[in-house]
Amino acid sequence: MRKILLVLFFIIITSCYQETAIAIEGDFTTSYVNNDESIPVLIKIDNKITGADTYEWTFEGGSPATSSQKNPGEIVYSKQGTYTIKLIATNVDGESNEFSKTVVIKEGINIEFSHEIIKSNYSPVEVVLKNATIGEGLTFTWDFQGGVPATFTGKTPPNVVFTTPGDHIITVTVSNGFESEKQTKTVTVAPYLVSLFSYDPKFEDDDYEAPVTIDFTNKSTSATHYKWSFEGGNPAVSTEENPTVVFTSAGSHEVTLEAFNDKTSQIYKLVITVLTDTNLRILTNVKLGINSAHNNNNIGAMFSTVTRQVYKANEINDQNSSLIDVVFQGLNSNFTNNRFISPDQADNYGYLALKNAQSTIFINSQNLCNCGLNFTEAQFDAMVNDSPIKSLNISYSAAGAQEFGFTFPRIILFKTQDGKKGAIKIKDMVKNGTSSYILCDIKVQKQ
Repeated sequence: MRKILLVLFFIIITSCYQETAIAIEGDFTTSYVNNDESIPVLIKIDNKITGADTYEWTFEGGSPATSSQKNPGEIVYSKQGTYTIKLIATNVDGESNEFSKTVVIKEGINIEFSHEIIKSNYSPVEVVLKNATIGEGLTFTWDFQGGVPATFTGKTPPNVVFTTPGDHIITVTVSNGFESEKQTKTVTVAPYLVSLFSYDPKFEDDDYEAPVTIDFTNKSTSATHYKWSFEGGNPAVSTEENPTVVFTSAGSHEVTLEAFNDKTSQIYKLVITVLTDTNLRILTNVKLGINSAHNNNNIGAMFSTVTRQVYKANEINDQNSSLIDVVFQGLNSNFTNNRFISPDQADNYGYLALKNAQSTIFINSQNLCNCGLNFTEAQFDAMVNDSPIKSLNISYSAAGAQEFGFTFPRIILFKTQDGKKGAIKIKDMVKNGTSSYILCDIKVQKQ
């Protein structure tokens, strides 16, 4: 009887235990760490399940791929896609429950694109774009500042043409649906092609009398090569960037420059007028100081018909002293004793000796030289070429070299060491103490 009672008691106890088995309840949640949904992505698991003793996690596409921890922490996803997180939870009572969640991993954005200019950056500029951005599910929006087309949507844009000179920004915006990134490149279009030049005659040819040697300065923009033509010039044609040309005949000469680049060309023309050769250099308003003005470095008394410059004492050096061919001597500010002297005699008349000095013959007093010369002021003023003086017999005489006083206007004749003949007209004698000077016009043969 006692055994029967024990058996019944065991059955009752067992029945009560089965009725109170622990249920597995709740759920788990997922969240994006830092709200970042593009790869690489960290998914945080928050397990709120109760009643379970063991956990079997499966992370499709994740790392780690599985876990038996109640709270597996953060799962790493490095590839875009839609993945399932699954949990099978069990307990000692034999209870089992399955939970699952879906996570969407978006492609990360790593923009890689390049551009290449076809031929050159001279307008119009055609640009090839190469998009090497990797990823699925990305959208691409392109903006081409000042280009044709102006915009494009898609991964592979067409070639773009830029015409206007300057900088043009290419912008691509890439989106994965969660975030967007931008990248820019700059295309620079060179200025429009312009054909242009200026010119300057050689110093000795600045009167544009034939023959004239002219230096041409190319001022073209966005050009790579050139074609010149010179009507009546030597050379007649040239492909140099900055040629030098000689025009030997008087008249109007058309100069043409055609400038090229690999896209286009442009022509620019000018007409240069060459005058008839007078073989006469005309120099006006030349100031020559008295001795004190020269030696005190106020107004020079020495002049070069080659450089066309007046030199004070402190301006004379080994390079220019041999070019001086006119020297004026004025003993005082009252102009009581004046004369033009040969440069190689300067040290005999109150000046320092000139190195490699020239020898110039001066006739200061035509009426005293007994040389048959009577070149008047009217003849000087009317002289437009060297015909009036080229036949003059200008030779040294002591009488002709004599000084003269305060008298003007006055004509002085001279002949340089290399045989060029000339005349000086003193227009004024300005009394200004130690800075007194004469004002002259000079006409001299060029050769």
